[in-house]
Amino acid sequence: MAGLVEGKVALVTGAARGQGRSHCLRLAAEGADIVGLDLCGPVSASVGFPPATRADLAETERGVRDIGGRFLACEADVRDLSAVEKAVAEALGQFGRLDVVVANAGIWSYGKGWEITEEQWASVIATNLTGVWHTLRATAPALIEGGRGGSIIITSSESGLKGTPYLAHYAASKHGVVGLMRTFALELAPHLIRVNTVHPTGVNGTAGEDSTMEGVLADPAFLTATANALPVDLIEPVDISEAVLWLASDASRYVTGIQLPVDAGARLH
Repeated sequence: MAGLVEGKVALVTGAARGQGRSHCLRLAAEGADIVGLDLCGPVSASVGFPPATRADLAETERGVRDIGGRFLACEADVRDLSAVEKAVAEALGQFGRLDVVVANAGIWSYGKGWEITEEQWASVIATNLTGVWHTLRATAPALIEGGRGGSIIITSSESGLKGTPYLAHYAASKHGVVGLMRTFALELAPHLIRVNTVHPTGVNGTAGEDSTMEGVLADPAFLTATANALPVDLIEPVDISEAVLWLASDASRYVTGIQLPVDAGARLH
């Protein structure tokens, strides 16, 4: 049987590990060829978890190829529009088409809203908001020119639906991509290109390696604001990938402009 995205080409940012790697593997398992973008290096000294590496991106590539999919690895910083545009050009040169875009790359750091530094604010906004705009800016023309419609999926957060202590800059960026999504959904609808956001709760992965979280986790206000209604502390990357796959596939062909929570009920608090 054909996969849900058989014959499609999907570009995924933040592809080296975590949710990005999971999205690459899940889409490849359903028949897509993958263009995986990642900086493969540090973004900001204020980020408490270790950066992705070239070895991480190579591991994603091995996983996709083991499934039987084709993979184009691109080292690119989403903060650099020209680098993303170059990756899109390489993708079109190798695969001849682009059908799905998963704007997943993102970072975070912690601090009370009046205590975060200018560097923390600037780096989070540059990656999580401007980086998403760069991704859409670079890929939308290719989707339009393809004439086959398409799907753009943006990773937001439960913090894109509500306030979260210690994450003012992150919440601002994740609310901001909802505005981008809604606008691009209207602008691209005549081309049958759908645009949606996915809103995860805490996901098992690099957050567990974050050296700056200890003090934050000791604050009951943070724990209350981020608690899930369902009795799980963290969900798995594949739980988000299933939502991404659905939005990438024709099973959601008339779904556009929505905010899809995959949050174990965290937004209910």
